[in-house]
Amino acid sequence: MAAANYLQSEDQFLCSICLDVFTDPVTTSCGHNFCKNCITEHWNTNDQYLCPMCKEGFTTRPDLKVNTFISEIIAQFRQSAQQKAGSSSSQQQVSEPGEVPCDVCTGTKLKAELGKMGAEIQKMIQKRRLKIQELKHSIHLGEEDADREIAEGVQVFTSLKESVERGLNELINTIKEKQKTTEKQAEAFIKELEQEISELMKRSTEVEQVLRSEDHLHLLQSVQSLNIQQPPPTKDWTEVSIRPSSYEGTVVKAVVLLEETLSEEMKKLLEAELKRVQQYAVDVTLDPDTAHPELILSDDGKQVNPGDVEKNLPDNPERFSECACVLGKQSFSSGRFYFEVQVKGKTRWELGVARESINRKGIITLSPQYGYWTIVLRNGNEYKAADVPPVLLSLKSPPQKVGVFVDYEEGLVSFYDVDAAALIYSFTGCSFTEKLYPFFHPSSDDSGENSAPLIISPVRLN
Repeated sequence: MAAANYLQSEDQFLCSICLDVFTDPVTTSCGHNFCKNCITEHWNTNDQYLCPMCKEGFTTRPDLKVNTFISEIIAQFRQSAQQKAGSSSSQQQVSEPGEVPCDVCTGTKLKAELGKMGAEIQKMIQKRRLKIQELKHSIHLGEEDADREIAEGVQVFTSLKESVERGLNELINTIKEKQKTTEKQAEAFIKELEQEISELMKRSTEVEQVLRSEDHLHLLQSVQSLNIQQPPPTKDWTEVSIRPSSYEGTVVKAVVLLEETLSEEMKKLLEAELKRVQQYAVDVTLDPDTAHPELILSDDGKQVNPGDVEKNLPDNPERFSECACVLGKQSFSSGRFYFEVQVKGKTRWELGVARESINRKGIITLSPQYGYWTIVLRNGNEYKAADVPPVLLSLKSPPQKVGVFVDYEEGLVSFYDVDAAALIYSFTGCSFTEKLYPFFHPSSDDSGENSAPLIISPVRLN
C-alpha cells in the first residue's frame, strides 16, 4: 500500500505531454502544468495556443514562468527516490543469497520519507503564509503613510487656498476702498460746483429781468437791491483737481503677505518632516581603520579634528591615504537611516555618505558618479551641494548642526539645518547598489581658524 501511495503521489507530477516527471514545470492560466520545453515545442508546432489538457485557447502566446513550488516538491520526490535506491542497494549487499527485501519494511521507509517530505512542504507553506502576512502588513503601513501624507497635504493646501482667497478679497476691498474715497471726494466737489452753478444761474435770471426793464428809475432800484457789483460767493476752482488713486505696490504687498503665510506653512511642514526622519536615527561612530593618518579621533569615536602631524599607521585597504577623510563604522544597504553632525565653529568641511567601493588611495572627487553624496562648506560662508553640476546653496543662516537622512530604496539623500528645521538640499533619483557609509571630512586646520571638530551628536526627539 505504501508503494502504491508513493506512485499515486508521483503521478500527480507527470507531464501530460512527455509522460515523465516535470522538468522546469510551468503553469498555464487555466491551472494545468507541463514541462517548459514540452509546452513550448507543442505551441511551436501548432497554429493555435491551446492547453493540451482542457483545450482552452489563448489569444496571445502566454509568457510562462517556472513554478518554483512544484519544482521544489519534485526535487523532494527525486531525493527520496535516490535515498530509496541507495537504501535498497545497501539491503541487497547485506542480504543473504536468495533473500528478498521485505515489502513491509520498504513501504514503512517510503511512508517515513513521504512523511518527512510532507513536513517539509508544510514548512514551505507556512513560510509563504508568513510572507503573505508580512506583505499585507507592509501594504497596511504603506496605506497609513499615504493617508497621513494625503491628510497633511489636504490640510496645507486648504490653508493655502483659504489664505489666497482671503488675500484676494483683502486686495479687492483695499482697491475698492481707495476708489470709493476718490469718488466721494469728487462727488463732494461736484455737489459744491452744482450749488454754485445754481446760485449763478439764479443771479443771471435776475440780471436778465432787470435788463428788460425800460423804467430807468426801476432799473436803478433793481441794481441797488441786487447789489450787482457783488456777484454770488464762489470758490476759485483753478487749482482744484482729483488725482486718481495710486494702486502701485498694492498687489505686490498682498503677494508678500501670501508669501509670508506660505513660508510659515513651509516651516511647519519642514518641522514635521524633520521629526519624522529623526525617528530613523542610528548610532554612528567613526572607524579608525579608515581615518587618514593626520586626523585626530576621540576615544568614543564621536569627534574628528583636523591635524597637521601624520601618524605612523598601517596602510590598510580601508584607509584614506591622500585626503584627510574618515568613514563611519556602520554601513547600510537597505531601509532608512539618519544621523546629526555638529559643524559649529568651522570654516571648511564636507559631510554626507559614500558607497563602499570609493577610491581611498588617491585624490578623491566629491560627486555621485564617484560614489559621494555630500554638501560642502568653503571660506566660512560658501555652501555647495557636490552634485553634477555643483549647486550653490543660498542659506538664510549658517547651520550649526546638520542632519543627514538616507532612504536607500527611494534613492534619496537629504540634508537638514537641525536648529532651523530647514531643508538644505536633497539628492533625488539616486541608484544605490552597495553599502553606504557616513562620510566626514573636517578639512585642514587653516592655522587654527578651522580647528573645531566635526561632532556626531545624539539625536534629540521632541
